[in-house]
Amino acid sequence: MESVRIAVVFPGQGSQRPGMGKDFYDQVSASRLTYEEASDALGWDVAALCFRDDERLNLTEYTQPCIVTTEIAMLRGLTERYGFVPTYFGGHSLGELTALVAAGVVSLSRALKVVQARGRLMQTAVPVGVGGMAAVISSEINLEVIRRALSALPIDVANINSSDQVVISGQAWALPDAHRALLDVVTGGQPLRFVPLNVSAPFHSRFMKPVEDPFADTLRGVLQYVDCEKAKMVTSNYTGGFHSGSAEQIVNNLVAQVSNTVQWKNNMTHLAAIADAVYEVGPGRPLRYFFKTVGVTCQSVVTLSGAERVFNPGSRPQPTADRQH
Repeated sequence: MESVRIAVVFPGQGSQRPGMGKDFYDQVSASRLTYEEASDALGWDVAALCFRDDERLNLTEYTQPCIVTTEIAMLRGLTERYGFVPTYFGGHSLGELTALVAAGVVSLSRALKVVQARGRLMQTAVPVGVGGMAAVISSEINLEVIRRALSALPIDVANINSSDQVVISGQAWALPDAHRALLDVVTGGQPLRFVPLNVSAPFHSRFMKPVEDPFADTLRGVLQYVDCEKAKMVTSNYTGGFHSGSAEQIVNNLVAQVSNTVQWKNNMTHLAAIADAVYEVGPGRPLRYFFKTVGVTCQSVVTLSGAERVFNPGSRPQPTADRQH
């Protein structure tokens, strides 16, 4: 695989599930050691929370470090067992933090403390039940039309996931009004699906602004330990392209990401333009479909048995594009 330029991408919050990563923990030493490293850094048993049916797994403060730990444990397991060594890295929302660890920009132990603080801040920014999010799904979504329809409401565009899906975020009471407003502007007879998401806060919206200053302080506390040059291999949700390698810009991008739109469609385009193969590694596989909408094959690994099917002896990574050139 050394001659193939590989991109790996990581899903974010919402991909968690009880038992995630346990097969890697049980069978691959590098993965088991990753969970132990995480527990030492955070002071609580990360593996136990990930593997059991524990309600804390859906509390943002715990969800975020559990997902990052599991994704890094899986990646290290794939490297140990199959020699999987990516060159480029991306992640959706929280997954961007995983990507920075995977690229060697920051250590897992330091990143986890940042991630746990991020989750705690995001959870406390808005009381539970006050904020909400919903996926808007239709064919060839016109973002400017969407934004105009929402302009009078306390609702923002949180994620641009693909040409067929955006996520909106804001005050929970306004989501039904947003649904009606969007139905009014969808033209050409295209159906529109409006799917409320099971989240505890309005992420990536103006209502996360109170998080920005304390989160920036948290990030600056680890800047001296960051390998900024390696960040050039990691996409930024906020800018849509790759990080510049500037320490201050890395902080600014990660802080802005919390309260601004995740430019995931642009992230996919940049990764696909430079990589020969794209893989999704994590407890869920939401990103695979988004890559398909831009004509790119993305293979997903969510279990060890699934990894064995993807990386069987003699296999080669599939090319990123199924589109014709």
